[in-house]
Amino acid sequence: MENEATGPVSEEALASALNLTNEELIELFSILDRLEHDGLIVCNRNDLYGLPAQMNLVVGTLSMNSKGYGFILPQDKNEAELGDVFIPPSLLGSAMHNDKVICRLNETSTSERAREGEIIRILERANKQIVGTFEKSTAFGFVTPDNTKITKDIFIHKRNFNKAPVGAKVIVEITKWPRKRHNPEGKIIQILGQADDPGIDILSVIHQYDLPLDFPAEVAAAAKNVPMSVMEKEYKKREDRRDLPIVTIDGDDAKDLDDGVYVTKKDNGNYLLGVYIADVSHYVRENSTLDIEARKRGTSVYLVDRVIPMLPTRLSNGICSLNAGQDRLSMAAEMEIGSDGQVISYKIFPTVIHVYRRLTYNLVNKILVEKDPETITANKDILNLLNTLSDLRNILKKRRHIRGSIDFNIAEVKVKLNERGIPTALLKREGSLGESIIEECMLIANETVAQHMAKKQLPFIYRVHEQPDTEKIANLNDLLATFGLHINKNTKTNNIDPLAIQKVLTAVEGRPEEKIISTLALRTMQQARYKEENAGHFGLAAEFYTHFTSPIRRYPDLIVHRLLAETISAKGHLAATRQKQLNKMLPEIAVSSSIRERVAADAERDTVDMKKIEYMAQFVGDEFTGVISGVTSFGIFIELDNGVEGLVHVSSMANDYYEYVEKEYALVGRRTNTRYQMGQSVTIIIMRADAKERLLDFILKGNGVYNDFKRPKVSAAVEKIAQIPADSTPTNSSHNHRHKNKKVDSYQKITHKKKHRSKHLKANHK
Repeated sequence: MENEATGPVSEEALASALNLTNEELIELFSILDRLEHDGLIVCNRNDLYGLPAQMNLVVGTLSMNSKGYGFILPQDKNEAELGDVFIPPSLLGSAMHNDKVICRLNETSTSERAREGEIIRILERANKQIVGTFEKSTAFGFVTPDNTKITKDIFIHKRNFNKAPVGAKVIVEITKWPRKRHNPEGKIIQILGQADDPGIDILSVIHQYDLPLDFPAEVAAAAKNVPMSVMEKEYKKREDRRDLPIVTIDGDDAKDLDDGVYVTKKDNGNYLLGVYIADVSHYVRENSTLDIEARKRGTSVYLVDRVIPMLPTRLSNGICSLNAGQDRLSMAAEMEIGSDGQVISYKIFPTVIHVYRRLTYNLVNKILVEKDPETITANKDILNLLNTLSDLRNILKKRRHIRGSIDFNIAEVKVKLNERGIPTALLKREGSLGESIIEECMLIANETVAQHMAKKQLPFIYRVHEQPDTEKIANLNDLLATFGLHINKNTKTNNIDPLAIQKVLTAVEGRPEEKIISTLALRTMQQARYKEENAGHFGLAAEFYTHFTSPIRRYPDLIVHRLLAETISAKGHLAATRQKQLNKMLPEIAVSSSIRERVAADAERDTVDMKKIEYMAQFVGDEFTGVISGVTSFGIFIELDNGVEGLVHVSSMANDYYEYVEKEYALVGRRTNTRYQMGQSVTIIIMRADAKERLLDFILKGNGVYNDFKRPKVSAAVEKIAQIPADSTPTNSSHNHRHKNKKVDSYQKITHKKKHRSKHLKANHK
């Protein structure tokens, strides 16, 4: 069809061209059905088959925006390189967020937007069950989805209420998909609880992302059959490293300990680094009950208040975890590393270890950074090991920097909850020396394992990170030009080298424009993913890279261990039939693992953001300083010092009309020429913090008016909002204290316009 057909073809024409027998003809029909279901071919209204690209069609996943429009993310690699396809609200048909669809490309209405289209067919529905809040009248009800990308409420007939009370958080099953001018219909299949009940917010996110709360009975039973200590027979065919003082270094609350390390400096000045990873593949055999469940989950999910593990706790916190003082099976990567950070030689092999001590990042930092005398005295037995690890860390980090590895220093914000799940503090965590030591040890082990398997040319799973988005690099260069900087392409490869980006980031370090440039450079990056072919890792400037070091919580790492063990057992060779089987299986595992990783990341981010907003609700009406982290036509995003991000809507900026200057990442006032640009520091007042709606709204101090139309109830002190003069003295912006007795020079309230009244009446009627 791609190479010979001159147009869409019939089944008969295909059968004839392929010279099929009667038996093969029967198989042809099922193959055509499967190809059509997968969107690789399209059957038109005349029952003729063609390829989407040759029919001006694009197949992909619909990603909706809460404003009502969407984008098609093409599934075909060549189409993906041409960019996403914009779908305006009027041309969405009945498609919903995450549906797999076919769209017809239309003539682009503006030169700025690359491609626009119209959805003509839905291949696969994604939202069979939806989590939301139930409201009802006498005869009917509706569920408003928690996911704002699902833009249509679900209509519920009275017979399908299932005794759900008003305001309940529910799971609704779709019974009729949306049609033109008709919302989807459904029935309530589970009542999670009232929206305000403790823990319901997190439970809603878990169900929204279809995360598994419990392990099936057969999986739990399989876990119970796993012994809780290493059996005598398991020591055979393993090298014994129990005499080494191997340590684990993790966070204070970590329970699933994947990795242990040991280092010593040799007489020749080189370092011998041993990285010892839990041998999960020994306990989780291919296609076993435990393996199938782990593949389905793909990864452990670390939500704000709990962990949803990939493996049952008996394994993840028990026999697989490298707990101190207990014999454990591991896969080792021992490397001799020169003073320049290069791996001179290495050995990868199964071993048995006995972790000497469990250390934490805090303890390591107290010893190496704070040099606390009491802590040092109490830990003399590990001082030499830690100092040697620190020296090696510096060498490895320098090596990565020289080759162009890009380090984005992004602070992590951890939300501290009380026993009722209410946020009590935001803890901003910068990378520490203890974490950096482990990071460098894991990076070099991952590279070594990936290079080892790539040279053997055997089936494998790699962690790949491809070239930055070309259009985003061009836009970034437009901004860099104003600072006399430019990211140049490699003249030989015509690609961007990571070193070119690193040099720009180094050039702006400590300068006012550092924040904006580093943020935009990060946004040019593609998303790292798993792949069965090696494509290198751009961000790390690594030719070979994989994930080897976390098999307790990541399925690809478990696969890497399994392939290593199999290769070692087969003395470096795999049978042709096994290679063929792996070549078919690994691409599917790579894709599903990448998808599950993104789902986990989205769920984790949602729960953290929700609790951040809930925490900030106590500070409505207070002032904070922050940095402009994003600029759009509808407003500016501000990141506060405590890591929380909110929006200043352009409609609240009262001193001028503001226009969006895209290439400068700025909003500029027409009359005053006041400029709000990415990276700029501003002072804001928190206007609204609504965790249910996932909204955190700010106004600018000295340039803001407040519309309290949809405002939640707050204290009398903030019943009105201040339009505070720009020359007022700023107050302390710390989020730990409510600002008392704040002087407000004037108050201004926006009068509700007709459209607001109309919207209010419509909402109440609905």
